[in-house]
Amino acid sequence: MSDSILQVKGLKKHFEGSTGLMGRKKFTIKAVDGIDFEVGRGETVGLVGESGCGKTTAGRTIMRLYDPTAGEIIYDGQDLAKATSKDLKALRSQMQMIFQDPYASLNPRHTVGKIIAAPFEIHGVEPVGGVHKEVQMLLERVGLNPEHINRFPHEFSGGQRQRIGIARALALRPKLIIADEPVSALDVSIQAQVVNLLDDLQDEFGLSYVFVAHDLSVVQHISDRVVVMYLGKVMEIAPTESLFKSPHHPYTKALLSAVPVPDPEIERKRERIVMNGELPSPANPPQGCVFNTRCWKAQDICRTTAPDLLQIGGSQVACHFPE
Repeated sequence: MSDSILQVKGLKKHFEGSTGLMGRKKFTIKAVDGIDFEVGRGETVGLVGESGCGKTTAGRTIMRLYDPTAGEIIYDGQDLAKATSKDLKALRSQMQMIFQDPYASLNPRHTVGKIIAAPFEIHGVEPVGGVHKEVQMLLERVGLNPEHINRFPHEFSGGQRQRIGIARALALRPKLIIADEPVSALDVSIQAQVVNLLDDLQDEFGLSYVFVAHDLSVVQHISDRVVVMYLGKVMEIAPTESLFKSPHHPYTKALLSAVPVPDPEIERKRERIVMNGELPSPANPPQGCVFNTRCWKAQDICRTTAPDLLQIGGSQVACHFPE
């Protein structure tokens, strides 16, 4: 992609652990194990997969909330993986994160005004018209009453709290936002409102999103391209429309078959793929292709050789026997 705001190359994040008597037995959890993808300017890339596939860890590592084990995170030409604390502070005004849990991500002791004003204070920015006026404007922009600036988080509903988190992320006018399952903790009726708000803000401010989610219907609505992850690795990258219409990777096909169709006639007739077995442990991933233990197409080569991410039409697929 010629005009990328973010390039992730060979990104790994491993966590060390221990077990047994006195913690003598060491092991490594390969939460993210060498992923590659790009995000264009003004583009939304959905990062999807089952719980435990490493998508949230990937988002947090891109933001450098976790230090990467290996790989590159090129943001606007600068490698965040090698950035110093001083460099990161300057770049963080351009990169923000919306967290999954609106209950845990807001300080209960601070007023909404103080929470949204925090980025200005941390980065030493004085908005035109003053901080108070800017915070009220941000509250209004995300659909909240600006007169509620002195209220505390517990006085708001879950959907309203997530809007407060969005207002905080917007404060410094970032170029890139990592949204970590921003609607999964919300009621379904509120989810659509928050997703539409994120869409409107993207058009207004020219934002780029990495949208982490496990709800494929939400991803289909908001994303331009989708990155499918399984056990710390990328299985498939494709434009949203073609991915949902004709997935190439067996894992992608299985994920999509689990999404219910709101038409009873179609739902009864369509193919449902049931994956056998449990998700393997990231502390002991399978040899070769990590999906081979649950894949109905697996052959000997799949159990010994990990497939590369190869181009098939407009998609990239890591599979020896793609659909």
